[in-house]
Amino acid sequence: MTVEKVEVKTGETLIKTDDASLTPQIHGDWVLFHPVYTDSELHAVKVIHREPTTLSDKVARALVKTARKCFDLVSGYREKTTPPPSGMSLQELRKQGYALTEQQWLQRILFLETIAGVPGMVAAVLRHLRSLRLMRRDAGWIHTLLEEAENERMHLMTFMTIRKPSVFFRALVLGAQGVFYNAFFLSYLFSPRVCHRFVAYLEEEAVHTYTRCIKDLESGRIPEWCNFPAPGIAKDYWRLKPNATLVDVLYAVRSDESTHRFVNHSLANLHYTTDINPFALREPDMHVKGTTLGFERAEAEEYVQESRKLLDEQNRAAHNQ
Repeated sequence: MTVEKVEVKTGETLIKTDDASLTPQIHGDWVLFHPVYTDSELHAVKVIHREPTTLSDKVARALVKTARKCFDLVSGYREKTTPPPSGMSLQELRKQGYALTEQQWLQRILFLETIAGVPGMVAAVLRHLRSLRLMRRDAGWIHTLLEEAENERMHLMTFMTIRKPSVFFRALVLGAQGVFYNAFFLSYLFSPRVCHRFVAYLEEEAVHTYTRCIKDLESGRIPEWCNFPAPGIAKDYWRLKPNATLVDVLYAVRSDESTHRFVNHSLANLHYTTDINPFALREPDMHVKGTTLGFERAEAEEYVQESRKLLDEQNRAAHNQ
């Protein structure tokens, strides 16, 4: 089954928000197209890794590893390779690094999302300017990149409703974003392929992080979030059930990150100047995106042809009605 991109429409009503932000929330068709997942898709995501084969892939992977170490230091995150001794209390698990506190999880997620929303926007801007300079169409890349940027921003807006970051944390984000934006901008001018591979490896880490967060929450290691109701913005954006909780939000966010992992690995396999974006018309469902590491170039071309065939069939069916 293929899940077509959908647009969230819930009416255009301005309401007062109870979020951490004081900005009123507008409910309506103000978001770009994005996937809405079934229950089976939400649970189909796997933690997988693409082994770097070329020099550029190895460079991208090394940069992500370096960024990961810095990120772990900032958020107090430690990755234990051995299971904890039995009988340890939650306090002991947290003290010895087997579990994170609610505040540590929020710091990690918020920092991650402020950075993750940068690459899609930068790449979209540069491709937009290139399209203007060359005075020709973009082959569908810009829309997908903008969707990615907004999707990551919606993750940030969602978790901002749980706790408002401190002034120090905001200053840290400001500095990191300023450095990362300019570094990614210059890097994308020289090698879009390396940049997309870098983002894909970054998303691999994000899927891993959210998978651990879900596991900790479901095992009772984040009691503050047990049965915590999903924020209204999340219910609106992902079309969650009225009684959805924070764990449902985490599953949806993890699926989004898996989508970005799949898309960016695919884009890194394409020719930047000539190839059509295979996700311009539709995307595979999470049983594909959550379990594989992107299309190779020949697979992307085949997927484009299938999409065109489906579109032609739909147009003929509509014409015959």
